[in-house]
Amino acid sequence: MRSNLRFQRRARGFGLMEALVTLIILLLGLLGLVSLMLASQRAEAESYQRAQALILLQDMVERINGNRSAAGCYAVTTDPANGVPYLGIGAGALPSCSLGTVQAYTLANSDLAAWSRLLAGASELSSTSNVGAMVGARGCVSFNPVSNVYVVSVAWQGKNKTAAPVAGLACGKGLYGDEAQRRVVSATLQIANLN
Repeated sequence: MRSNLRFQRRARGFGLMEALVTLIILLLGLLGLVSLMLASQRAEAESYQRAQALILLQDMVERINGNRSAAGCYAVTTDPANGVPYLGIGAGALPSCSLGTVQAYTLANSDLAAWSRLLAGASELSSTSNVGAMVGARGCVSFNPVSNVYVVSVAWQGKNKTAAPVAGLACGKGLYGDEAQRRVVSATLQIANLN
């Protein structure tokens, strides 16, 4: 009878050990699930910012394309190798242009001001703060007279480090700390010279 009692005590202790191991395994699984959820949220935020950047990029391409007679007014980035000047967050005063007709350059100046406000997040407000764009959004429009091509770029700060943008995309260069956090999307636009 005594040996049977000793066996029952050992069996109870073994059950507690099994429960402890099970809890540790469950805890590790839950920690893994939490890290997966965090990674998913980061990826979703990056994807949302890229979608917003593409919308703003297409907006400017359409504005230039719709006002071709004053297309030169849109080329605000006069130093494309360094991506300055730019529009959006931290931009200086907008350059004023007088190419084409009064109506055309007035529209171009208005388009640039509106695009700069959109890059700065003016499309959505939280209290009195602009929150409707990507983190640190900046836009560049440059013109290459040799190829007659406009390059429109939108840059912003990503959440995680990835590869730095290619050398030809300098919009926002040096403005986000590590270049591996700078994100850039761009599009080209060529306006035919029918003269």
